[in-house]
Amino acid sequence: MAWPRLLWDLGTAYDLFVSLDVLHNPAEYGLRGAWAAGVRARLPADMREILEQGLALFHVPFHWIHALPEPKDVATALWNLGQLPPADRLAALTFSPMMPPDFRDVLRGVAARQAWDEKDKETAQSARSCQEEQVEEEKSWCIPKDVTRLLEWWARPAEFGERYLEALHTYQESFFADEEKRIRPALRDALTRAQDMAGRMSLPDLLEELSQGLRFARLPAVTELVLAPSYWSTPFVFYGRASADREVLLFGARPPDASLVPGETVPDALLQTLKALSDPTRLRILRYLAEEPLTPAQLSRRLRLRAPTVTHHLKVLRRAGLVQVTLGEGKGREGEPYAARLGAVAAAFGSLEGFLETE
Repeated sequence: MAWPRLLWDLGTAYDLFVSLDVLHNPAEYGLRGAWAAGVRARLPADMREILEQGLALFHVPFHWIHALPEPKDVATALWNLGQLPPADRLAALTFSPMMPPDFRDVLRGVAARQAWDEKDKETAQSARSCQEEQVEEEKSWCIPKDVTRLLEWWARPAEFGERYLEALHTYQESFFADEEKRIRPALRDALTRAQDMAGRMSLPDLLEELSQGLRFARLPAVTELVLAPSYWSTPFVFYGRASADREVLLFGARPPDASLVPGETVPDALLQTLKALSDPTRLRILRYLAEEPLTPAQLSRRLRLRAPTVTHHLKVLRRAGLVQVTLGEGKGREGEPYAARLGAVAAAFGSLEGFLETE
């Protein structure tokens, strides 16, 4: 198998958009909902709404962020977005290389007419939609489920462009400016460590190590893979197409002894591990996975539990970095195979011992 050429990127603009996803979906990332709600409450209600809708419209615009000039920080992102006419901002953030051409044509037509009809809606709904079942960190582009809301904004692109940029500025001023200062050193350190590992490891092993358990049986059909650190996505992986031949993958950059919540003394990694190990069902799952790789469907049959219940437990274990999942080997309804990361279990107890001995 020919692996793509490895490239590197660095910039806090990635975390600007990733942090919005985390703050609006805290449960997926093991983040305290009350704290996330407190951060969101710093913004006026209309700005919170427009930022949340931006997540549904284009999520993390990898193609746009990757094309930014260095240093790809938040100031650079806001300035470049502001240089575009308001009516062009939604297209700049949305038109990913992965977007189906017919869907792109629908959006352009709606924007030109400043109106949409049922034919537009039918065409949009017939294009590729979000997968119902996918690994939680697979954040590639997909068409939002709420097609009506999507078309309503595309009929008013200038209004969206003005309101969205204003909301980003307010979010930066009220919260992310301080956060950007906090996470910047960790991003640089993570990039240095990853580049050092790349000189000693194969690409599949490198990706598994950086993602804390995500293994790719095959990568997207691209010639170049760009790796960039992200503090807020840890331990998950976000990835999306920057161009037809270039994929961007964000790997976790938050240190094991750090927390996403500023000032929190208990490390996130330790807390997620202890939570994961506190449930008897998850302990049984780990025991099965320590013996052999199993799919969610196989675990469901062994445990005599419903598939959604098993999937929930696997997500908790994945968030704690205690299991490995291999993408690209799933077969039908069986799902992707999981395996235990016994080294991570042992490291967790070492982390607990170190935490208890820390003054």
